Amino acid sequence: MGARVTTPQIDYQALFAATPSPYVVLAPDLVIADVNQAYLAATGRAREELLGRYFFDAFPENPADPDAEGVRNLSASFHRVLHTREPDSLAVQKYDIPVPGRPGGFEERWWSPISTPVLGPDGQVAWIIHRVEDVTEFVLSHPARPKTAGALSEREAMEAELYGRARDLQRLNEELRQAHARERQVAVTLQEAMLQSPDLARHQDIAVRYLPAAGSLNICGDWYDVVDLPDDGLFAVAVGDVVGHGLDAAAVMGMLRSALSAAIRALREPAPAMGVLGLYARSVPGALATTAVKAVINTHRRHITYSNAGHPPPVLVHTDGTFDLLDQATDPPLGVRPTHVPRPQAAMPYTPGDTLVLYTDGLIERRGEDIDAGLDRLTDALTRHARLGPERLADALLARLGVASGGRDDIALIVVRL
Repeated sequence: MGARVTTPQIDYQALFAATPSPYVVLAPDLVIADVNQAYLAATGRAREELLGRYFFDAFPENPADPDAEGVRNLSASFHRVLHTREPDSLAVQKYDIPVPGRPGGFEERWWSPISTPVLGPDGQVAWIIHRVEDVTEFVLSHPARPKTAGALSEREAMEAELYGRARDLQRLNEELRQAHARERQVAVTLQEAMLQSPDLARHQDIAVRYLPAAGSLNICGDWYDVVDLPDDGLFAVAVGDVVGHGLDAAAVMGMLRSALSAAIRALREPAPAMGVLGLYARSVPGALATTAVKAVINTHRRHITYSNAGHPPPVLVHTDGTFDLLDQATDPPLGVRPTHVPRPQAAMPYTPGDTLVLYTDGLIERRGEDIDAGLDRLTDALTRHARLGPERLADALLARLGVASGGRDDIALIVVRL
């Protein structure tokens, strides 16, 4: 037998304390939770002066420097970490610090900072690890613009040039962030307007979820809709998926969603409405290969009529935990046939208390995996949580399928308690 390998016990608290780079640990409210010895040495502070204090109370702006921007830049960096849950680094920052024992006195200091999130079990930021390197000596001894020709060696001149370009890059990055924030706000406003579903407010037993692909502008080509029909006891639900992401896909989505909403109000049957949508899609650039499914629920006769254009099948979960796939009226996606062919339609009875779930493929598809595996995960989660209310069930599905914070693809989800 070979020798047994044992893993030594590591004292991570001692390791943190001895780390040569300066580190400070912040809570999500930016209160200092811990610092290592290198950080205390770099800032000239004692531990008891820092622990439990709001970071920017411990290190305020230098009031004598009208051009100071260290607090603003670092605060923005911390909040990006909290929002994106990704590390955030800054170019070299001028951030003067108070001089110990000299009230109101500040010392010029330059830092190279990076902040890294530590996620908790819920996937949210539990701590921020903030690391800095003191580069004051380099900056003060290597001005970006030498006062006299030949004052810097070739290497020093290159370092100064890199430093100057880093500052320019930071300024450009900040401008890009601001432009991105404006564009994102426009996108969010547009998406909210296009996804308005006034009839949804009258259905307390329907939950909807909309999650754009991670890293997108918070806008996508997936949609959901809830429509009350003129006949008493009838309402319709739908989900759809336009190929692509971003503003172009969202614009196509808005047109198709509106067309289908109007068609179902006029025709009251899913197959004719989907037929009209298919004809319309052929005249809309970017609508080719869109998938959608429309279901009409008759609460008097207790049955569901549906028609599917190339979309993953809705799932009807029964109160005993069994389920049925609504896969008997499936046709190709919109716009792929050269001529118009009537769409198929099928019906399925239900029992009060059953749950109907419609979704887009981002909920179940995973790269390199057969879609049936994702469908099996979905139905397993549904049978396990069938007794939950619609809102809790929607959240449970997203969590169990690992997309509670978004996935690689857009997601739209409707959960209907019948």
